[in-house]
Amino acid sequence: MPQRVLSYCTVLCLVLGLLLVPPTIAQSPTTISIRGPADQIDKLLRRGRQLESERRWGEAISHYEGAVRRFPDDGKLQRRFELTRLHYDLSRRYADRSFCNAVATLPTGRALDLYAGVLLKIDAHYVETPNWKTLVEHGTNNLEVALGERVFLDKNLPEDRLALIDDFRRELHRVLGPRVIATRQDARDAVETASTMAQRRLGIYPTAVVLEYLCGATNSLDVYSGYLTPDQLDEVYAQIEGNFVGLGIELKAENNELLIVRVIPCSPAQQAGMLSGDRILSVDGQSTRDLSTDQAANLLHGKAGTIVRLVIARPAQESRELTIQRRRVEVPSIDQAKIIDRDYGIGYFRLVCFQKTTCRDLEEALWKLHREGMRGLIIDLRGNPGGLLITSVEAADRFVERGVIVSTRGRSSQEDFTYSAHASGTWRVPLVVLIDQESASAAEIFSGAIRDHRRGTIVGEQSYGKGSVQGIFPLDMTRAGVRLTTARFYSPNGRPYSRSGVAPHVPVQLAAKPLDGHLARRAKDSAMLDAAVQTARQLVQQQHAQNKRQHTLLKK
Repeated sequence: MPQRVLSYCTVLCLVLGLLLVPPTIAQSPTTISIRGPADQIDKLLRRGRQLESERRWGEAISHYEGAVRRFPDDGKLQRRFELTRLHYDLSRRYADRSFCNAVATLPTGRALDLYAGVLLKIDAHYVETPNWKTLVEHGTNNLEVALGERVFLDKNLPEDRLALIDDFRRELHRVLGPRVIATRQDARDAVETASTMAQRRLGIYPTAVVLEYLCGATNSLDVYSGYLTPDQLDEVYAQIEGNFVGLGIELKAENNELLIVRVIPCSPAQQAGMLSGDRILSVDGQSTRDLSTDQAANLLHGKAGTIVRLVIARPAQESRELTIQRRRVEVPSIDQAKIIDRDYGIGYFRLVCFQKTTCRDLEEALWKLHREGMRGLIIDLRGNPGGLLITSVEAADRFVERGVIVSTRGRSSQEDFTYSAHASGTWRVPLVVLIDQESASAAEIFSGAIRDHRRGTIVGEQSYGKGSVQGIFPLDMTRAGVRLTTARFYSPNGRPYSRSGVAPHVPVQLAAKPLDGHLARRAKDSAMLDAAVQTARQLVQQQHAQNKRQHTLLKK
């Protein structure tokens, strides 16, 4: 499986939760200019356009994702985000060997059947009623973006046909624009027409066109739905199981470089001395400067036992070469289970994701901390992107004695469920849950249940706000699949999580002074953890006082 690639927006480079007191020195008068939202949006658009012009699609989509979250009602930012996503998805597909193999080998008839099969799954499972005309139009948009990208043209278009692209675009709109597309069969017929036209006018193999329409349909439903290539489907299953073959690192693109965000404990990468914050300069002699995270992941991917040679850069140090053997990596869902405050007995662990092994790992961590004298607990969900819904329910059930944990509602009544807690096996230790802007999905189910049931105190930042459930559907005639949003989920109090997330009881505020990005992240992490420890101490003191009062009453 390729290394997991992060797609969340980078955090703002500001110190969190620090009170900055200036020295009492006489200063000359200063003119302060306060920028309004329009100026900020204009600045965000200029930065986004720069990333687009440099074809840095991974960074561009993260940039626009963060911008849209700050200004959700701005149409220009939303449109740039959607267009950038088309380019990003295209670059990912054509960096994926399993997708390129499908383009080259899948007969056109089977590709059209595959498209029809995907429409059937959308019709049966998607959370909203699909509009077939709109899905075909999105496919046409996808194809138009592809016809402007070298990664698609180099693979599919003869060089002598490049000058005919504009004429083909106009003809395609003239033919499909007025066409009535009211059923799945109408949509299939329209895509067959488009693929035949592309072959006749431009010499493009029709399967490549059909797959662009397929990806245009699935990827346009919402930001969480999409087509999964065979390799991507394998990666999803590996993440669910919590193990894969590789080096054990998480990557993201930053400033046209590949940044290591996380090194998995006990992985080949950790044993080779790699650290988060390192940057990969080359893989087996190939520079990574112009590679996307997916292209780099493909280079890092390989069979167990094979060797990869990396050149790594670390701040303030010379670059060095590492030789690492790929092997199966077990991804722990619980990290750093330890007592971080002996005086108050404050236990701590980071819950990285919600996978099949999470509840087993959670029980082990809780009993370990119990044996070490835990009197209060901090569960760190910062950066947790989610995972399995049922696992988050089972994890919350460890702390919530009774009542609803989460409910789901879909277009079909088959997607309507209410998940409730069971009284047996409940841990009653004073609890703090630490969240940030990247705590999403299943992490929000867990923290939202703790909040609504007043079972603990939430510390940190407003969470991501992903309030939908996705299902993974393998496709019968290939090894590929689709991920579709099938329902939306709601807190125990009936509140939707979408675009609102979970609000902390103890927010860690942004201070005014910006710092270097790396220093800002460290300062932010430290400030948030300090706030969580202080809150946990207060809860332990309150619990101690309550126990003392109850003991006094019993004696009377």
